[in-house]
Amino acid sequence: MKPIHNIEVIPFLPPVLEPLRELAFNLRWSWEHEIIKLFARLDDALWESCGHNPALMLGLISQERLHHRANDAGFISQLQRVYQKHQEYMRNENTWYKRQFKPSGETIAYFSAEFGLSEALPIYSGGLGILAGDHIKAASELGLPLVGVGIVYQEGYFRQYLTQDGWQQERYPMNDFYNLPLIQVKEKDGSPVVISVDFPGRKVYAQVWQVQVGRVPLYLLDTNISLNSQQQDQDITDALYHGDSELRMKQEIILGVGGIKALNALGIHPTVCHMNEGHSAFLGLERIRMLTRDHKIPFAQAKEVAAAGQVFTTHTAVPAGIDKFSVELIDRYWGPYYPEVGISQEEFLALGRGNNQDPNEPFSMALLAINLSSKRNAVSKIHGDVSRKLFKDAWPQVPVNEIPISHITNGIHARSWISGEICELYERYLGPQWYEDVTNERVWKRVEEIPDEELWRIHEHRRQRLVSFCRNRFRNQLEEQGAHPAELKEALEILDPSILTIGFARRVATYKRANLLLRDPERLAALLNNKDYPIQLVFAGKAHPEDNPGKELVRQIVRFSRQKDIRRRFVFLEDYDMNVARWMVGGVDVWLNTPRRFLEASGTSGMKVAFNGGLNLSILDGWWDEAYESDAGWAIGKGEVYDDSQYQDEVESGALYDLLEKELIPGFYDRDQEGLPRAWINRMKTSMRKLCPVFNIERMVQEYAFNMYVPAGARSKDFLANGAERANKLVDWQNKVHHLWSQLQIDAVESSNNRVIKVGDDLIVRAWIKLGDLTPDDVSVQIYHGLIDTDGDITDGEVLPMQVTDEKKGALTLFSGTIKYFKSGRHGYTIRILPHNGDLSSPFDSKLILWAKEPISVTA
Repeated sequence: MKPIHNIEVIPFLPPVLEPLRELAFNLRWSWEHEIIKLFARLDDALWESCGHNPALMLGLISQERLHHRANDAGFISQLQRVYQKHQEYMRNENTWYKRQFKPSGETIAYFSAEFGLSEALPIYSGGLGILAGDHIKAASELGLPLVGVGIVYQEGYFRQYLTQDGWQQERYPMNDFYNLPLIQVKEKDGSPVVISVDFPGRKVYAQVWQVQVGRVPLYLLDTNISLNSQQQDQDITDALYHGDSELRMKQEIILGVGGIKALNALGIHPTVCHMNEGHSAFLGLERIRMLTRDHKIPFAQAKEVAAAGQVFTTHTAVPAGIDKFSVELIDRYWGPYYPEVGISQEEFLALGRGNNQDPNEPFSMALLAINLSSKRNAVSKIHGDVSRKLFKDAWPQVPVNEIPISHITNGIHARSWISGEICELYERYLGPQWYEDVTNERVWKRVEEIPDEELWRIHEHRRQRLVSFCRNRFRNQLEEQGAHPAELKEALEILDPSILTIGFARRVATYKRANLLLRDPERLAALLNNKDYPIQLVFAGKAHPEDNPGKELVRQIVRFSRQKDIRRRFVFLEDYDMNVARWMVGGVDVWLNTPRRFLEASGTSGMKVAFNGGLNLSILDGWWDEAYESDAGWAIGKGEVYDDSQYQDEVESGALYDLLEKELIPGFYDRDQEGLPRAWINRMKTSMRKLCPVFNIERMVQEYAFNMYVPAGARSKDFLANGAERANKLVDWQNKVHHLWSQLQIDAVESSNNRVIKVGDDLIVRAWIKLGDLTPDDVSVQIYHGLIDTDGDITDGEVLPMQVTDEKKGALTLFSGTIKYFKSGRHGYTIRILPHNGDLSSPFDSKLILWAKEPISVTA
């Protein structure tokens, strides 16, 4: 039965408790332990049963309980103290960003398809969302002028449960937005803020919700409103990463186009837009449309202005991870856009294609983001190498190591992931404000001052609490499956709080190889059941609903863990989420990570373990490839990659067993007379001291500010100023260079030596260039040199600029440069010409490059 009128009922709080409302609706509580303690003290059992959701808690708590706390002097004193600190935090003007950059009204808009802020707001699926959530938390801590933009999903991401056979099933509980820590954004007259987006033959409407994350507002779009007369339109924002290609197209239009429209409706005009993955890349098209419509700027110039202020971060390591749409789908949803901005279908498709001559090539959201951004980055050093290879076709003839994709390694927001005990430990020994200087190595050197006994006692307590958590959660799992009472009793006896505990938790995909440790079941069983030096395993993870190979991996692991001689030492926890993750990273001794090399973009769970005092045991991939040091953790293998994946698994599983048997297990159980594993504790401290000041989100966001946001913001303002004068000049120059490029010729190359020189000598290289109607200022003539491999190619080439000389020979101009040789071997060099203009974001973005026909070899 439909209601005739809707009424929003909000919790009633006694006036003295009213600050609880503001605290509940600011996600700062998700990392501020004092606020968490406050809500737990209000009603501990309700705090847990509400899934750590204070908004829901305030709606369910009894008035009797509220009145009791309102008359509790101790509670009121704690509330006033916490609330005062919160107000001081919110009003603080002396932030890192303001001290560094003296802001002048800029705004950074951070777009992501998912945000992992808290288990109480289930609009995330995994690492991408967790990283996005930590990113905006750090933006709040550092004082960046940043807003977030995303989607609030009615069903969120699926909840996982297992059958008795271990097969993953999914359920999609509905999110009740009115009992989540978010607020409907309203106009001055009290009506909801609603935006519209053009879809084929109709408009689709979305309302806007706001989540306050410290100082940062996060705006979330929702199409489940009555203004959308078609059910399919109301369902667009139902679920994350669920549905066919067309639904993904609709969601990404809502995120990108709708997100920009929502910001405009709120009076927010971002200087910089950060696309966290390609899902939001349509925002660039909307910004171009606004520039052509509102500023009367032609498409080419509008593209330059929009791209100037756009940043793209790729988290993808394989082509299959990129959203791609058919030409038919693009035409259906974007066909009216072509004439609106004055371009052809071919010009539009070129924005999302590597080869526009292939009529069957789909439209790539990653390539769209690349082509509509001035700054691009991967999320670890090794992922930078992978990304440059993955997207090399977007820059034809450019050496892979020069592809203009940099890297900023991911980090974590420490206080969101460390236990309260560890936080208090850091406050005692690192200083009460350690988190404000978390990137300072000198702060982390104080870890050495922590007494071994105290660190180990806290760590053992965390392991004990993890075991208790696993027992209760596993019992609940079995109860849901209809287990026998004897099994329920046995569930409360699994695991041992005193033995070496290894954790593994992440999305279950085949390349992550969750079953690598199970490759030799008998050898693993011997480790689990060793009478003197046993180990135990805590696993968790979800497979995508449509990933049957991933689901089969889950079943394989669950079946093994339920074997009679295994089940007391191995547990698989259902429904992995942020709460489970916190318990695991805070309580394990060792964190296991076993991806196929080059397929893990970064990973951050191991960073969380390090902040909690745990140790990493991982393949050299993602962040661990640059973080690993032998005294701070363990590496499985040495980075070898074999063509035969089965052989790779055999080699690396063997290396994993060897490490466990010969190093980890003996090291953990090597105790002194006081019962302390001194060498193990020393490794814990070394890990914390070396990893924590580097692999944190504050360092990461600072790098984004220095290397991405501030340069892109300045470029954006400059390109839009004076009627887009600089953009106009750049486009005119590009048109000239493209028109005249065919006139360029590398006529002859000369050197000061006939092929053999000594180490330490210089080689002067001269090139006669036919410029045609271009000028020397229009081009950059360069020497590209390096060692020559067995295939005759220059490897890891270096670039040296050549200077124009006064010498001419008819239509030819002489350029000259010098190579200095510091090592012997077979070297080579060649000459290339690139366009040169100070306003290009990269000289390679023009897609123009001219190489000499043959490289020249030199023996030193």
